[in-house]
Amino acid sequence: MFATGIENSIPTIQGGKVRVDEMESCGHYKHWKTDFDICEDLGIRYLRYGPPLHTSWLGPGKYDWSFADMTFGEIRKRDIVPIVDLCHFGLPDWLGNFQNPDFPKLFQVYARAFAERFPWVQLYTPVNEMFICATFSARYGWWNEQLSTDLGFVTALKHLVKANVLAMQTILEVRPDAIFIQSESSEYFHAENPAAIKPAEIMNSARFLSLDLNYGRRVDSEMYEYLTDNGMTRDEYHFFLDHRLKAHCILGNDYYVTNEHRVSADGSTRASGEIFGYAVITRQYYDRYHLPVMHTETNIIEGPHGDEAVNWLWKEWANVLRVRNDGVPIVGFTWYSLTDQVDWDSALREQNNRVNPLGLYDLDRNIRPVGRCYQELISSWKTVLPTQSICLAVPVVPPSEYEAVSAMRQRFEQSGMNQRLSAEPSAPDNA
Repeated sequence: MFATGIENSIPTIQGGKVRVDEMESCGHYKHWKTDFDICEDLGIRYLRYGPPLHTSWLGPGKYDWSFADMTFGEIRKRDIVPIVDLCHFGLPDWLGNFQNPDFPKLFQVYARAFAERFPWVQLYTPVNEMFICATFSARYGWWNEQLSTDLGFVTALKHLVKANVLAMQTILEVRPDAIFIQSESSEYFHAENPAAIKPAEIMNSARFLSLDLNYGRRVDSEMYEYLTDNGMTRDEYHFFLDHRLKAHCILGNDYYVTNEHRVSADGSTRASGEIFGYAVITRQYYDRYHLPVMHTETNIIEGPHGDEAVNWLWKEWANVLRVRNDGVPIVGFTWYSLTDQVDWDSALREQNNRVNPLGLYDLDRNIRPVGRCYQELISSWKTVLPTQSICLAVPVVPPSEYEAVSAMRQRFEQSGMNQRLSAEPSAPDNA
């Protein structure tokens, strides 16, 4: 699955007074039809995309689907397969932030409402980058609740992951053959000297927390103490062990040049640049979860020479092929996003209206060199990979085939399988 995405981050900053809306900043509300045109021009049939949560979800049980009806109607008409991103770094004003304990169950209702309105949608990322969202919102103090405490981080994390699990559960009731592609940052922390080994080890355990909880895997003993010391109750922890939906998931992982970190003895970190790279780190995540993998995000600034992004694309693709050839069932690759982004150079902490040349197209919808390179890559590899992959096919139903007899049979059979799975007692992966 060769994919791209429409950037739809919506965190709040300045104590919740200012919302950063990347769909607005990048011109998608105005140019959405053109965006779908250029996506098709690239030969891309899979699009990470979601309705703007803050304007679609007006209150408990209250929705404005006007923009979603237009855009998803067009996506369906074009037979593009959306990977629907329901929550991307922010919540509607009326719901507050990720410290709100009501968020998970309310989000479950929202997810059901979306799935019922657009039943032909099969692929979902209910909550994007749960670990990064909790880190930036409640550990670094950058977004939303803007906290810098372990208690705040654990609270945000447990609410984000619970919301994701409940959304998956309820979407499966509407669309039994739904597939969930987690988009989560793949990280690594390097100790710069012997005194930094311990803090680096702790960070390398913490990087798995969101996915451990999401997949019902028992966390490491040190992480269990950390979670319970910072507000997670036994009942909350066992909720995650008891709600295992891993069989419906693809491990989506994101990798940027900023994903590896250098750790000092005092526990402070700074960017290390690429040391291990995507292939090595992905193998670590695969060995832990044993799920099919999709590379769900990467990009880099085009740069002064004009070929920096092109070179990064080929490097990432080479890493994907390396992982695949080593026996990991990798099913997709994504350059994120379709167009340039705005103010990500400050991690959306400031509104400077500074364009970041990260996209396949610029904000005037002119193709960048990396866009042409990706177009060529897709054209060259799309017919080769299906015949050589050890993961022969993901059972994706394109929008045009939603009402086909074979698709209805697939949903019926999967519904029966889901009922059998839910009736069986579950055990954690590392029980």
